[in-house]
Amino acid sequence: MTDENDFAALLRELEKTEQAMLGSGPKVGEKVSGTVIEIGAEQLFIDLGGKAEARMDVANLKDAEGQIGVAVGDSIEAVVASLDPDSGALILGSRHGRHLHGSAELDQAYREGLPVEGHITGTTKGGLEVQVAGQRAFCPASQADIRFVEDLNSLVGTRCAFRISKYETGRRLNLVVSRRALLEEEQAARAAEIRANLKEGAVLTGTVVGIKDFGAFIDLGGVEGMVHVSELALGRVRHPEEVLSLGEEVEVAVLRIEQTGNPKRPEKIALSIRALAKSPWSDIAARYQPGARINGRVTRTQPFGAFVELEPGVEGLVHVSELGAGRRINHPDEVLAAGQPVEAVVLKVEPDRRRISLSLDPGSAPAAASAAAAAASAPPTGTLGDLLKAQLAGRDGSD
Repeated sequence: MTDENDFAALLRELEKTEQAMLGSGPKVGEKVSGTVIEIGAEQLFIDLGGKAEARMDVANLKDAEGQIGVAVGDSIEAVVASLDPDSGALILGSRHGRHLHGSAELDQAYREGLPVEGHITGTTKGGLEVQVAGQRAFCPASQADIRFVEDLNSLVGTRCAFRISKYETGRRLNLVVSRRALLEEEQAARAAEIRANLKEGAVLTGTVVGIKDFGAFIDLGGVEGMVHVSELALGRVRHPEEVLSLGEEVEVAVLRIEQTGNPKRPEKIALSIRALAKSPWSDIAARYQPGARINGRVTRTQPFGAFVELEPGVEGLVHVSELGAGRRINHPDEVLAAGQPVEAVVLKVEPDRRRISLSLDPGSAPAAASAAAAAASAPPTGTLGDLLKAQLAGRDGSD
């Protein structure tokens, strides 16, 4: 084989290798991350790893004052906007999409479904005003986010990625964009990754996206689960708003996964925050010594006694016989009420049975003290025989 034939064969192998690399590389519309290796007057170059490089217009990264927010060596996240038809190199936009120039690039982005960067400049009837490549666009309120946005003004001034859903030329350009379309695609990609690792016992991080009387809904990244009110904390929680707020990031454990057969919500995921908390009973004997005076709050009463919360997840019991403050009590409701703060004395601690026996300090039960005083000052009551016995006893004592 001649040198010329050897060179031709080598060239064909090189072309096959390059095509294979391009075929397995990032696709248009995908997000990539890399390191800035060079910044020129018009473009900067990014190392994506694996011998892959990309370039981006410097205009994508300039702020309102014209300053570039990155330097050589910085990490950067961007969207693949297109492929150079001559070299096959990746052309990147900002993380909000590609910064376009003129109507020709708008038309290309619309036809190819590419994400574009838009600046939300105001609100209008039924949606948002968005500036894209110097053109005024309209984003319907229903397309502003995945979830309903109560106050659209909260988005004004932000830069976001949009997809052009309508592009009509004429006397006046009719440009309609959607932010929701891109967010749903991102959510679907995250959901697929989450579902691949979703199993009972898994510990995940999510965001509180809904609060109801019965529990809180947690977005795990495109997949939603619910924490029942009984699984929010070790202590008793009356309403989720006592411990959680919308937008809060929480760590949860997966309790159960039930398939529903509904394509819109294919599974019901039961979550727990309580399962990740350390049990307060593990060192209870060291923290509550017999004879110690402690403060608590009455949570509920039963005919046999009153339960007192000492800390989240720890309740003690004051037996009805320890409520009297010197007199007989038939029911705890005579001297205590749910929610009442009390001071009690620890009588006995049983860690294995998760029990703490308490005695109510008379000084902490004003209702009991006042009731006892009232009983002492009240006129005597009873049968005629009881009165005669009391009088005879008094005479014997005086003699």
